[in-house]
Amino acid sequence: MADQARFAELTMPYMSALYAAALRMTRNPSDAEDLVQETYLRAYRGFQGFREGTNLKAWLYKILTNTYINAYRAKRRRPDQVDLDEVEDFYLFRRLGGLEAADATRTAETEVLDAIPDAEVKEALESLPEQFRMAVILADIEGFSYKEIAEILEVPIGTVMSRIHRGRKQLQKKLWEYAQEHNIRPRAETTTGG
Repeated sequence: MADQARFAELTMPYMSALYAAALRMTRNPSDAEDLVQETYLRAYRGFQGFREGTNLKAWLYKILTNTYINAYRAKRRRPDQVDLDEVEDFYLFRRLGGLEAADATRTAETEVLDAIPDAEVKEALESLPEQFRMAVILADIEGFSYKEIAEILEVPIGTVMSRIHRGRKQLQKKLWEYAQEHNIRPRAETTTGG
């Protein structure tokens, strides 16, 4: 079938990226494979409705995300409750001493993040509440714009911006706590004597 060949030609280049996103969402290789398989099945079934020339990557991510969210909702009746007022803006920035702690080319955050193992960053990301984690993954890892994320998640752009902002702040707080526990400090703080 020509449609089947065209579908494969257009969508297969995205498979590894979709699998990586699915793995970040599910945190399990087997579940990620199932999610990608279900995504491709749904995409194939709906392929006649896809308009060539529009954003195929965003369309596939929307299917992936919706498939994951539907499965997630079926497993859990209520999402995690988080008191959003507890998430302080610029938490890590303030704790690291603000502008005084950073030189012109290297911020205190960058210095601290460079000292934190990737596994710890990944664990902190995975510990975020689902709605924030999805938004941060789509923005900071997958590189989608706010508008594209709003389309993928089917929420207003303002909601996307809020989720990304709050997710990043929670992530900063978790990474700051790790830095505190492991006595990781920016260079400026150790050289100026605090």
